[in-house]
Amino acid sequence: MIRTANLSKRFGGVEAVQSLNLMVREGTAYGLIGPNGAGKTTTMAMLATLLAPSEGKAWIGGWEVREHPDEVRRIIGYMPDFFGVYDQLTAEEYLAFFAAGYGIEPSRREGIIIRLLELVRLTDKRDTYVDHLSRGMKQRLGLARCLVHEPRLLILDEPASGMDPRSRIELWSILRELKAMGKTILISSHILPELAGFCDAIGVMEQGKLVADGDVQEIMNRYQAAGRTVEIHLLEDAERAVKRLEKEEGITSLRVEGRKLTVELEGDEHRQAELLSRLIAEGISIYRFEETATDIGEVFLKIAGNGEDERP
Repeated sequence: MIRTANLSKRFGGVEAVQSLNLMVREGTAYGLIGPNGAGKTTTMAMLATLLAPSEGKAWIGGWEVREHPDEVRRIIGYMPDFFGVYDQLTAEEYLAFFAAGYGIEPSRREGIIIRLLELVRLTDKRDTYVDHLSRGMKQRLGLARCLVHEPRLLILDEPASGMDPRSRIELWSILRELKAMGKTILISSHILPELAGFCDAIGVMEQGKLVADGDVQEIMNRYQAAGRTVEIHLLEDAERAVKRLEKEEGITSLRVEGRKLTVELEGDEHRQAELLSRLIAEGISIYRFEETATDIGEVFLKIAGNGEDERP
């Protein structure tokens, strides 16, 4: 659905996006992660035909964005990080305005609007003026606006920005429904765990470069391949277990919290099994031994901290 070849954008002497090579499969969700100024918004604006690339090319659904912008706009729904709404319109009038802009026949508009308001949980706000809606409701109405013309691809730049927890949960629920419908979704967010739980693949941007991309689990595995963190919960005082672990090779960190030990060790799951067997053989009473999941935020910090391309 999305393919770029050395896509770049310069603003004067600043390279906002540098030689971006990206591929997003149809029907999948792809997340862009990165700090402010990393180039995410600029990338999305180029894909949405709102900014002309300085160099390189991008294709959406097979259409090159500079050569065929009208065709691209017909198949995308773009939601910027800050978007305007027309306060003197009701929610229904707002959607009807954009439906007319997309050339949807009047006879079809009402049915489309009813379905979209139901999808974004705003049916009861149909006759409410936009300026009377909460921020979360405005965000959901903006998402409905992106869907008026039934696009195949959604480009969503920080769609949950500024939302309260309940509104974020509602939004992500709607996005999961859209993904289940077969929509392709390109999304950026600073809520890293939410993004990892939703996306099939992620790309990490840093200073205009894509420094890592791939399936979420592949990236997680790549950055925990050198070592694992395990928690060991004991039925006895930790002193004997600590003395034993201090003699063990390959342990890079050991933290004691009462009868819970947090151990960072080199190696894979076979190394974990070996360590557990040795502790049990020493007669140390363990009632729980488990690997702690690597947080996607920690992975992001590791990648960004490298400052270089980490793609395989």
